[in-house]
Amino acid sequence: MEAVILCGGQGTRAYPFTEYFPKPMMPICGTPILVHLMELYAHQGITRFVLAAGHRMEMLIDYFKGRFNDWHIDIVDTGADSDTGERVRRCAPYVGELFHVTYGDGLGDVDLCKLVDYHKSHGGVATVTAVPLRSQYGTIVFNESGCVSRFVEKPVIREHWINAGFFVFSKKVFDLWDGENLEREVLPNLVPHNELYTFQHEGFWKSMDTSRDQADFEALCRSGEACWIVDRT
Repeated sequence: MEAVILCGGQGTRAYPFTEYFPKPMMPICGTPILVHLMELYAHQGITRFVLAAGHRMEMLIDYFKGRFNDWHIDIVDTGADSDTGERVRRCAPYVGELFHVTYGDGLGDVDLCKLVDYHKSHGGVATVTAVPLRSQYGTIVFNESGCVSRFVEKPVIREHWINAGFFVFSKKVFDLWDGENLEREVLPNLVPHNELYTFQHEGFWKSMDTSRDQADFEALCRSGEACWIVDRT
């Protein structure tokens, strides 16, 4: 199976780094998050990668030249201004009947074998991994009279789930592909066809949207808690 990784966006929230580099090249302890992500897949047996490039594509070409010879890497020009859904669509010639898709700026200890098995079990053309929503704020717990009993720092809100990426698609999904944006158009347009399912992941997941997220990832690495790498053997 191939893993298509979205690497072409301009990553405006990570400016000024992304003025010169693709966002997935933001480092975690000296290694781009993109490589951490590819190692996550390779550790679980997926070593064929399709990098859906665009903004600063030449940096990806230069970085991967002569490296990671045990992996098969296609760097595909999906357009500097293409949206996420269009980037995936342009990678269709490079994938087989079943393939992974993920964002280039998020890491999680997702069991890819279980994800694929779940996708095969439901018969739909698309599976999206979902994680419980973690609040970016602390919350206050109080009783009916307003008396505060405790503070909860950035709680996990399990009544709501969010898109964590780590998709699996059957290639026939392209017969139903409709829209330029993966999240706002392509995936919602699969819902009326009953072709989209969710794989619920309760473990670690985090995206790198800002320099603060980068610092959090580096703190995890330095502490020896790089929990996106899990031994599945």
